[in-house]
Amino acid sequence: MKRLGLLPRIILGIALGIIVGMFAPHWFIKIFVTFNELFGNFLGFAIPLIIIGFIAPGIGSMGKGAGRLLGLTAALAYGSTILAGLVAFIAAKSLYPSLLVNQSSKSFENPEEALLKGFFTVEMPPVMGVMTALLIAFTLGVGMAAIKGDVLQKGLEEFKNIIEKLIEKIIIPLLPIHILGIFANMTQGGQVTSIISVFAKVFVMIIILHLFFLIVQYTAAGTIRKQNPFSMIKTMMPAYFTALGTQSSASTIPVTLERTKLNGTRGGIADFSIPLLATIHLSGSTITLVSCSMAVMFIQGQALEFTQIFPFILMLGITMIAAPGVPGGAVMASLGLLETMLGFSPTMTSLMIALYLAQDSFGTACNVTGDGAIASIADRLTGKKQSVS
Repeated sequence: MKRLGLLPRIILGIALGIIVGMFAPHWFIKIFVTFNELFGNFLGFAIPLIIIGFIAPGIGSMGKGAGRLLGLTAALAYGSTILAGLVAFIAAKSLYPSLLVNQSSKSFENPEEALLKGFFTVEMPPVMGVMTALLIAFTLGVGMAAIKGDVLQKGLEEFKNIIEKLIEKIIIPLLPIHILGIFANMTQGGQVTSIISVFAKVFVMIIILHLFFLIVQYTAAGTIRKQNPFSMIKTMMPAYFTALGTQSSASTIPVTLERTKLNGTRGGIADFSIPLLATIHLSGSTITLVSCSMAVMFIQGQALEFTQIFPFILMLGITMIAAPGVPGGAVMASLGLLETMLGFSPTMTSLMIALYLAQDSFGTACNVTGDGAIASIADRLTGKKQSVS
């Protein structure tokens, strides 16, 4: 299997997952579901360690440039997220009156109820939350940069080496099996098919917007770095397909990191930026949330006004930072905004969750692929471009 390469294994996992979900008995699918629950719990445990292991020594090794890089990366990520929301608003405002002209409101069952549960699970609680890990990483990194200490820096470098071995020897080899199980469970439950049959036009528009925005991001990155944007996108495709299966930006960090470095981003910049961007850069999820929320509002007969949507977009860029690295985390983190800022009723909220979860993986794939572009831009703006081997 290793000879196939990561991308073919991921595609094979998706295809086999759909086939297994269509024809295998429930008891057989539950074997993969049990593995997924165990593997998912392990990923949840590992994510804070990955964040500290990469970000803290990354900041410390960059010395005085750490504060500037942190501010620059955060500004680029937030700007990209807001721009993505505005693109989604313009598209929805322009296209929904014709795309959804005869669409009436319908009720859907909660898609999560159709998914199988594993035979058993083992709780693997992380030692800390994602935001706590980020704060610790920033504190240690900036502190080491300020005092120019070597002892803690060396210790964290060794910790980083351990995390890299964990990723290389355990997480990446098991990802295709994890993806197979996810797609098998989704297929047997009819989760995607039942909802896409009604919202197919909205899904197509969202995916087109994701691809369009990725081209915008990599055109900007390619122009700044004097590289072919489409070659850069091609290099990032394993990260895209990994996120398509895992539905988690944080879980895809190992692949995103590897592919970003292959695009020529310096190792120190990539090690710092990619784990950070996995938490703060959610352009794809923003496109999905804005498009889905406006679709729900439209079929409920509500107006789609810029003065109402724009503050929602601004808050999304901040609120989703707290979203856990799990499938559907973005929509769960945004429920409060949907109710308070857009006036969603419980029925509208349920419809929104169903619509979002059916294609959550595509938004996540856009997120992580865009992370590579933001990291490349930050790399170019903070120093000379590293040549691509």
